[in-house]
Amino acid sequence: MFVRRSLVSSSRLLSSAGSRSGSSLVVAEVQGNDVTQGTLATITAASKIKGNPITLLVAGSNIGAVATKASNIAGVSKVICVDDASLIGNVAEKLASTVVEIAKDGFTHVFVPASNNGKNFAPRAAALLDSSPLTDVLSVIDENTFTRPMYAGNAIATMKMTDKVKFLLVRPTSFEKAATTGGAGKVEAGKVGAAPAKSASWVSESQTKSERPDLGTARVVVSGGRGMKNGENFKLLETLADKLGGAVGASRAAVDAGFVPNDYQVGQTGKCVAPDLYIAVGISGAIQHLSGMKDSKVIVAVNKDKEAPIFQVSDYGVVDDLFQVVPELTSKL
Repeated sequence: MFVRRSLVSSSRLLSSAGSRSGSSLVVAEVQGNDVTQGTLATITAASKIKGNPITLLVAGSNIGAVATKASNIAGVSKVICVDDASLIGNVAEKLASTVVEIAKDGFTHVFVPASNNGKNFAPRAAALLDSSPLTDVLSVIDENTFTRPMYAGNAIATMKMTDKVKFLLVRPTSFEKAATTGGAGKVEAGKVGAAPAKSASWVSESQTKSERPDLGTARVVVSGGRGMKNGENFKLLETLADKLGGAVGASRAAVDAGFVPNDYQVGQTGKCVAPDLYIAVGISGAIQHLSGMKDSKVIVAVNKDKEAPIFQVSDYGVVDDLFQVVPELTSKL
């Protein structure tokens, strides 16, 4: 059972700087020819600060068409497009310097999706502007006050920030996605930031391609844990997920055991998901895993141990051998 408790931070984040007008910058993530679903959720988070116009920063290489398309997103008043070959691959040092170059032009808030990419460059950019980023933002109370989880989601902290430029990494599953139509933002060209003297350089990228939807945005997620026993048995879950049009996930225990790749991991140190349906198969329900999927609308657990913690958060539970339940369920779909 989750205990939610409101906490107030101490030290430099304690007191409010007072109300003032400002503007918000949302740093977009690009995937293919579109901004990501996490970006759309981050735009919604930025819209919670009343009176702050939203500017979307689209930075990368050959992303002019993406910027033009993004100008139609509801709530976006302007799109700054920084199209430069040096930004290929989202190298953290180069992207951070570009964000700083744009953010220092009067922005009071910088919103970033709390993805691996965002967590990579945002702290660097914040440090360059003498700021401290707030991670995993769950809600926006006002221009200075935000909430975030603590202790694997068992407590919710209410934070007040006094930084001149507030860097906020938004948990995408906590906000609705902004509509991709209805906006009329103006597209402007932006300046790339000066790269630091010592910086990583882009070499290449290797991606795993799948016909299944992305784990972070899938409507249905079927996850397996240590109870799957080996990677070969994950084919049972893949078949079930394919019939449901969903994605396949895993607990950290299954990933650490080498059953599936790291990008399958759901939990505190993996991906946070909030699908319409989450099916947990052979997962005991460690707190680290629950923190990454407990916001799912419907949770179904299959485990032979009736005392497994996963049943405390599940809407439906099946206490039985997963190697009998999963094939039977799949056959009836």
